[in-house]
Amino acid sequence: MRSSTLKYAYFPGCVAQGACRELDQSTKALTRTLGIELVELKKASCCGSGTFKEDSQLLEDTVNARNIALAEQLNLPLLTHCSTCQGVIGHVDERLKDAQANDPAYLEQVNGFLTKEGCSPYKGSTDVKHLLWALVADYGLEAIAEQVTRKLSNLNCAAFYGCYLLRGQDHIRYDDPFKPESMENVFRTVGATPIYYRGRTQCCGWPLSSYAPEQSFKMAGMHIQEAIAAGADCMVTPCPLCHLNLDSRQPEVEKVIGQKLGLPVLHLPQLVALALGVSPNELGLDRHIVSTRPVLEKLGL
Repeated sequence: MRSSTLKYAYFPGCVAQGACRELDQSTKALTRTLGIELVELKKASCCGSGTFKEDSQLLEDTVNARNIALAEQLNLPLLTHCSTCQGVIGHVDERLKDAQANDPAYLEQVNGFLTKEGCSPYKGSTDVKHLLWALVADYGLEAIAEQVTRKLSNLNCAAFYGCYLLRGQDHIRYDDPFKPESMENVFRTVGATPIYYRGRTQCCGWPLSSYAPEQSFKMAGMHIQEAIAAGADCMVTPCPLCHLNLDSRQPEVEKVIGQKLGLPVLHLPQLVALALGVSPNELGLDRHIVSTRPVLEKLGL
């Protein structure tokens, strides 16, 4: 049992407050169960999902310097449950910390925009951390194992890491960007069986979906087919944008590839919280497009 309480500045992001509200719901249920305190950054803005820099790198850096500065004001690390937000904000944090040492004029320019708008300047005094890293590196898998009351035995879980979590930043301290194991280690901790397949670290296709939907859906379909062929009962992802392409659009994916799939796709905190005894209703498992009932039935729920 942990002797100290973990506390984070919580950056929920856009998707978890809209199309994937069950992610916000399950994150709060999981952290509450583990005794992790979240202070929501209600004044934070969208990270830009990588699109701001298409117009201006300075725009992306300034917007996200403000987001990070909100966490710095609380003297807390910034916690997100979105791989895209982690990749974007984490990379901005890396870039601005480098600017502190090597290009102070650029950082002064960024902070000049912030102070002009009455915002606190970026200081580079905190970290940007995904929920997965917080569970593995801060809370610890052994401590999570002590909290498990419902082992997810016989459940075969296929991780879908996606792009940004692993390769959105220049440096990743918690896993191998090409041969990761952190998600699989979480699965083992809660009693589930990890399923390995080729596409688990590849792009889900979401970035293509607005202008090349057929190609996007073919990518998603390929990953889902591979996971099913490898014996997965479900996919588990740490990214709500991946969840949108793999779950919400799975019916459209099926039409494009001409094959029925029906593979449930869970958010990471939903899976862990189930093992901690949280009820499916508290986790929003009824909000998914692809029914999660087969998962619950396999767990006897």
